[in-house]
Amino acid sequence: MTSQRGAGRGPRRTAAGLAAVALAASLGLSACGGGDAGASDGTFTVGHPEPDHLVPGNTTSSYSFDVLSGLFDNLVGLRPDGTSYNLAAESVISDDQKVWTIKIKQGQKFHDGEPVTARSFADGWNNAAYGPNAYGANDYFSHFQGYADMNPEDEKAKPKADTLSGVKVVDQDTLKVTLTDPFNQFPLLLTYPAFAPMPQAGLKDLKTFDVHPIGNGPYKMDGNWERNRQVRLVPFDGYTGPRKPKNKGVVWKSYSSADTAYTDLRAGRIDVLQTIPAAKVPEAKRLLGEQYLPRKMGTIDYLGFPLWDARFASPDLRRAISMVIDRQGINKAVYNGDYLPADSLLPAIIEGHRPNACGEACTFDPAKAKQLFQKAGGFRGTLELYFSNAQPTYAQWMQIVANSLRQNLGIKDIQFRQVPASDYFSMLNKHEEKGPYRQNWEADYPSAQNYLENMWTSGSNRMGWKSKEFDDLIAQANRTPDRSAALGLYQRAEDVAVRELPMIPLWTWAGQGGRSDRVDHVTITPWATGLVVNEVTVK
Repeated sequence: MTSQRGAGRGPRRTAAGLAAVALAASLGLSACGGGDAGASDGTFTVGHPEPDHLVPGNTTSSYSFDVLSGLFDNLVGLRPDGTSYNLAAESVISDDQKVWTIKIKQGQKFHDGEPVTARSFADGWNNAAYGPNAYGANDYFSHFQGYADMNPEDEKAKPKADTLSGVKVVDQDTLKVTLTDPFNQFPLLLTYPAFAPMPQAGLKDLKTFDVHPIGNGPYKMDGNWERNRQVRLVPFDGYTGPRKPKNKGVVWKSYSSADTAYTDLRAGRIDVLQTIPAAKVPEAKRLLGEQYLPRKMGTIDYLGFPLWDARFASPDLRRAISMVIDRQGINKAVYNGDYLPADSLLPAIIEGHRPNACGEACTFDPAKAKQLFQKAGGFRGTLELYFSNAQPTYAQWMQIVANSLRQNLGIKDIQFRQVPASDYFSMLNKHEEKGPYRQNWEADYPSAQNYLENMWTSGSNRMGWKSKEFDDLIAQANRTPDRSAALGLYQRAEDVAVRELPMIPLWTWAGQGGRSDRVDHVTITPWATGLVVNEVTVK
């Protein structure tokens, strides 16, 4: 999940980070503390790429979420199966899906002793939603009344307000939240890390807070974040919530190479690795045995089109490109057959997924693709394919796609544009790409809305695609209180996107992690929370 999504508007949770495993550099850091992960102090070590920020509202990176999920309790939590429950909240209720009353559980404290109140949440949200702060998760607050006044369309203009008019502190334990429209997914939205509370000390010195966050969760910081090395967390004695740690602490150790992290797992220098590099998976299955940790995931890879370029304007052209991509062949060649070829814009673990919703457009059919390609008038000029260097597999499958485009559609002039992961999503947000580009999405929370609205609606999508029909269906679905009826509307919106295909679904990732023999009860969820740190036991 860096999801190195840009600040402000635009799709989030793409995984050069959010779901991507690591930068493909060769440098690997030495074991924390200079020794193996086997110290008998009841702590354990997890390998992951370096976070970008630790202020909850200023990141959309899964690597940051790894740390933040232990430091903070949001109002609503997610279980591994995707069901939600009240965490810091006593209740989250609404009669009309637009005005919500939130009661905060009493007796909660931040790690510095400050009480957790309704004001703590309101202050944190206002800080994240204020446009000039340019926080990474800013647009997660776009459903709130008053968001537009804090984020003018002209980013150089001064905002009309510095707080969300839709967030009112009724009393110490009560928040009243008013949204711009009824939104039935609001409780699920509150599970996202950006909606964590902020203490006064953090708001007064955000720079210090970023390296030593003060949360309200089951763990607290043990020293400062040691950049490009590690973050150490230990249990918070004053924690009163339901996620009490079953261990003595966790070290999040930073790696710039997924291969090096895997080597350290095999050598016992770390205890958990959430994503094993694809090339190492066959070996890991054989050598790790029951310590190999497969899991279902909701991360989908896509190929997006820059629709501001008239060469990609024809849906027939886009469908032709989709239909010469041999998803199953690439899965076998690159991902050991473990991934799931996409048959929908949604992964199978998300309610509302329909098998074969993408139909013919996602079926390998070179003959039909060539007919559509000719109907669209072919393609002129250089076809540039964009991807980041976050994983070596990206270049591998792009090469296979290029070969198929040459062989089946006759597009001879194809150039690869491999962009550093640190720059990739900034490039996409600025619309600097000149051809199809790799994108993916990992679930922020288990909802069809989370995929469809964030990745496809006008003004939010990276493709430059505009469809009033799609936007209206999403808006209707969001306003519909009946769950079944809302799903039907989301599915109708999906059908519109499949018909026009401004972005091609490719495959759903398979979760492939591993653990050492020192730890047990290791659960890795497909949601933003990732590893359930508090449940891990150390032998």
